[in-house]
Amino acid sequence: MKSNFDITQLQKNSSLTKRWFIYIAGIYILTLGISLAIRAGIGISPQSSLTRTMTLIFPQLSQGTYSFLLELIMLFLAYLVLPKDFKFKYFAGLIPALALSIFLDLNLFLTGFIQLDAYAAKVVLLVIADAALAYGLFLMIQVNLVLIPVDLFVNQVVKRTNFKWGNVKTVFDCALLLTSVIVGLSFLGEVPFIREGTIINAILVGQYIKLYSFIARKNMEKKQD
Repeated sequence: MKSNFDITQLQKNSSLTKRWFIYIAGIYILTLGISLAIRAGIGISPQSSLTRTMTLIFPQLSQGTYSFLLELIMLFLAYLVLPKDFKFKYFAGLIPALALSIFLDLNLFLTGFIQLDAYAAKVVLLVIADAALAYGLFLMIQVNLVLIPVDLFVNQVVKRTNFKWGNVKTVFDCALLLTSVIVGLSFLGEVPFIREGTIINAILVGQYIKLYSFIARKNMEKKQD
């Protein structure tokens, strides 16, 4: 039996408490994936590379703290893009943003023992990390609760420009990547966290989400048969 499938509708019949539990679990798994990708040491995502670079420039603050500061900046920019459309409920996005920051610092602490020398082992760890990162993101999308400020900013730009969401997200990621490069070169004389793993991350995360969506769709179809 075929059915139209939207991953944001998988939990539409679940209680709000259950949806929030899944959402927070998704955030934790997401940050575990980010932490493992950092420990792989062969490149991380544009957003992570920027906040990670900041910890080298001003180590007094943790990466989780920089991540939350970035979310605050994005919330302000989202307001500037469409001030008349900005709603008070958008501040709720700071709740998962704070949870993400706390979980990120926790998982960076828990994975601090990981030190790999063999390049093959680093690649394997990155592949595992991206699988975890994508699954956490999949869970967050699945319950369709609230947008964290970074994604809210992208959405506001889409509303303002009428460009496709994927195109805006790509430009946004490239802007973060360029910012990370400029900051790294200006303060450190190098770009420490943008490598081949950054490209691998960009490719794998999307493919993993497609895989999880396919599996979820098949499970839903089996239940409906």
